[in-house]
Amino acid sequence: MSPPTPSLSANSRSPFAGCLILIAAMAVMVFLLVFSTWGLFRQYNEIVKFTASTPVPVAVSPLEAHEPEINLLAEKLEAFRQDLAGDHATQLTLSAAELNLAIAAYQPFTDLRQTFHVLAIEGDTLKIAISFRLNGKPRLTRADESGWMTSDPRYLNATLRAKPQLLGKEVVLQLTAIEVPGATVPVEFMEQMSPYRITECYLTHPLIGPLMAKLTAVTVTDGALVLKRTPGQVPGDRISADQVDFASARLFKLLGVIASLFLLGVGILIFVGLRAKARNS
Repeated sequence: MSPPTPSLSANSRSPFAGCLILIAAMAVMVFLLVFSTWGLFRQYNEIVKFTASTPVPVAVSPLEAHEPEINLLAEKLEAFRQDLAGDHATQLTLSAAELNLAIAAYQPFTDLRQTFHVLAIEGDTLKIAISFRLNGKPRLTRADESGWMTSDPRYLNATLRAKPQLLGKEVVLQLTAIEVPGATVPVEFMEQMSPYRITECYLTHPLIGPLMAKLTAVTVTDGALVLKRTPGQVPGDRISADQVDFASARLFKLLGVIASLFLLGVGILIFVGLRAKARNS
């Protein structure tokens, strides 16, 4: 008597399907890791095209022989602070020169010196000279360096054109252009950088943080930056969370689509393999 032919239900309990699923899961993990690493290094290679290996410090407003201007600025800022402590409408108007003087004169803005300088206020935008440090391409450390992985910094020496707006309880810059002499900055980089959260570090500052939280509008009018507080007014120019996460969301959507297509291909291969095994059995 010939041995009985294994039934299809027995084949369905074969470890073959489980092994294929495990292999598919591992393949997806490896694919996403390789794709993410490739995308990261590709991004670094693009950043090199419009950044420099050394910073170009921007101008800092001199303080010597400018005591009258400093005193007037201090009085204006103090008056605005006291007005915000009340419950009536108030606003603070700052020219480009006053913004630069504040950066040079006040200790909380130390990090902005030689990296951020308002060149002009044109229309509804600020024209700003910057020299920002960016992370460079990862590399293995040398003998005189600690750890096993590091990177050489890159510097974005450029001119920003930006519109000041509110994001939650902070003032941010909605970028409209990044200009680098002799190079083109990809739109994707600008979208990733915008809105630039220049005042995020001041959210926990004991003086600046509470003052920003009371603002209801930030505008540019007649060549000056205007900070406003109108009691009972809901800020209408706040940037939404979707705008902040726009570039990141697009990247994750792309990864999701690619991973889904990859999984679909693996699923088809598994289905074909199972059908072929069932027929052979």
